[in-house]
Amino acid sequence: MERNVSIFDTTLRDGEQAPGNSMTPEAKLRLALQLDTLGVDVIEAGFPSASQGDQQAVRGVAEAVRRPVVAALARCHDRDIDLAGEALRPAARPRVHVVIATSDLHLEQKLKISRADCLARAEAAIRRARRYTDDVEFSAEDATRTDLEFLCRVVETAIAAGAKTINLPDTVGFALPAEYGAMFRAVRGRVPNSDRVVFSAHCHDDLGLAVANSLAAIEAGAGQVECTINGIGERAGNAALEEIVMAGRVRSHAVAFQCAVNPKEIFRTSQLLSHVIGVFPQPNKAVVGRNAFAHEAGIHQHGLLQNGLTYEIIRPEEVGVPRSTLVLGKHSGRHALERRYQELGYELDEPTLAKLYDEFTALADRKREVLDEDLLALLHGRFHDAPEVYGLAHLEVTCGSTPASAQVRLTGPWPGERHAAGSGNGPIAAAIAAIGAVVERQIEVLNLTIQSVTPGGDSLGQVLVQVRVAGKSLSGHGASTDIVEASARAVLHALNKASYADELEDRSLNAIYLWGV
Repeated sequence: MERNVSIFDTTLRDGEQAPGNSMTPEAKLRLALQLDTLGVDVIEAGFPSASQGDQQAVRGVAEAVRRPVVAALARCHDRDIDLAGEALRPAARPRVHVVIATSDLHLEQKLKISRADCLARAEAAIRRARRYTDDVEFSAEDATRTDLEFLCRVVETAIAAGAKTINLPDTVGFALPAEYGAMFRAVRGRVPNSDRVVFSAHCHDDLGLAVANSLAAIEAGAGQVECTINGIGERAGNAALEEIVMAGRVRSHAVAFQCAVNPKEIFRTSQLLSHVIGVFPQPNKAVVGRNAFAHEAGIHQHGLLQNGLTYEIIRPEEVGVPRSTLVLGKHSGRHALERRYQELGYELDEPTLAKLYDEFTALADRKREVLDEDLLALLHGRFHDAPEVYGLAHLEVTCGSTPASAQVRLTGPWPGERHAAGSGNGPIAAAIAAIGAVVERQIEVLNLTIQSVTPGGDSLGQVLVQVRVAGKSLSGHGASTDIVEASARAVLHALNKASYADELEDRSLNAIYLWGV
């Protein structure tokens, strides 16, 4: 018999903690609304004690979503708990998630406290959190390297103090699936009143076993799994939500659980996250990678033509990968564009549709056919997670010599337009140098990824860039049929985010929190 398992999404908290994954409050809100549409049960919106930006983000998500539980992380400190509780006040279903390390390694080397102190802090923190909500989750950080007898004492203390969910995380991705499942069985079997709480799994992917460990925990009785979209997170990342969900659907006879996630929203959610943080999943990433449903070998292609099940255990449409059925071109009207967006699941207001139509017609002049992937790239390009301070008015590059040169004109926080020239080892480097000259900032490119949205020589190109500006590492994205222009737009997007971070005076926007449950 299939059990219901809650999907606890921590993309906005643990997923953000990886370098370069920082998100503005507006970006977190946009993602939270999509996570609601996806159907997750819990959204961990942030760590309020980390920064003013995280407090704002948690409060914004708490105000905006009604169906899912909204959680906020807190260490076992009064200030942390109070900040989390206050940020969650607007939530229809708030949860305070308290955490303390329990392994001797962490207690002795990091916290410098005894086991008795750990028990006392955990109990006090849970009781304080219950002043704000009855829904309190307790996490025993580094549970998989904690002495089992002491772990059982901690869990017993947490249940007695009023925790409703007990999380046993594999914080450093240390456990093997058999070990992780055995730990859950042992704790559930030994601790009194364990049947009164929900046990939760939270796995990291340092050994590539996060999803396997999560499934092992479900088999051992876990009623909640904590995961992230695209598996993003600290170090090697977290368990990937899309892999857990689809493993449960494809292998339902072996892993008997069901969840509320709508798989047809998986690809859309993955793409939105990629545009927000500026990082695409690796091409061979399960479920959402661009090669996940690509087949080049002739024998595979022949089999697929005969019967798709020969080489595809998941059909692309099951996870919402778009397949063009209505071909749009330069003669298509606004109604056709609006209809196609509706078929893709997007209801657009009139101002957004008008702007998208202008961009669509400009693209259609350069491409013979505009495909669904192009439309999604245009739509994501309209989403700005920071006010547009800088805009591209003109770009001209000259190649064929070393170095290449570029001239740009930008709009910005000044009257009219400003222009400057730059040079570099290639047209993209030259364009970025020219932008830096206009804005009078040193722009260090940490990573730049170019991806073709659709096949063909006239394809719309998508660029995701990570840059360091004034000590902040930020990401940006841009799209154009001209890859140099797309790169320039991506850098300007990152600069706009940097300006917004300065406006918020949020020095922790790109902080790596010390608490990665």
